[in-house]
Amino acid sequence: MREPRLLGAEHAGEVLTLQRAAYVTEAQAHRDVDLPPLRQLLSELTAELSDHEVLAAGWRDEAGRLVAAVRVRTHGSAPTVAEVGRLTVVPDRQGQGLGSSLLTAVERQLPASVTELRLFTGERSEGNLRLYERLGYSETHREATPAGYALVHFTKYRDR
Repeated sequence: MREPRLLGAEHAGEVLTLQRAAYVTEAQAHRDVDLPPLRQLLSELTAELSDHEVLAAGWRDEAGRLVAAVRVRTHGSAPTVAEVGRLTVVPDRQGQGLGSSLLTAVERQLPASVTELRLFTGERSEGNLRLYERLGYSETHREATPAGYALVHFTKYRDR
């Protein structure tokens, strides 16, 4: 499969549109409309996508529409840990393998020094939970939220 396209600050508007559309189902599943991805401002996302420690990538369909995106943050010149976040797929394309193929492709683009990947999702995100386990992530702990559900934290170790 082709490599995902890198996303920068100039793509912030369409990334934010995708993010909000994708997280509506998460908000419904967790009965929490106050999820951080739904509250993120365009200016905040633009700054995030401008950060040299953030790798943002996505898939576009044949018409050029952004249909999936992910962001990965590393720290320092030889990072050992990568924090995966905001893996999103447009609602009409969910369940077609876009998220798993994007995450796998982005993992390949990380520096060789990265040996640990971390991410989290809500406990009611059944599809995400299955996806992360299928891709080799292991649950490390759960964190209670004020809204009454838990965030499930995962880690994946890779050999380089």
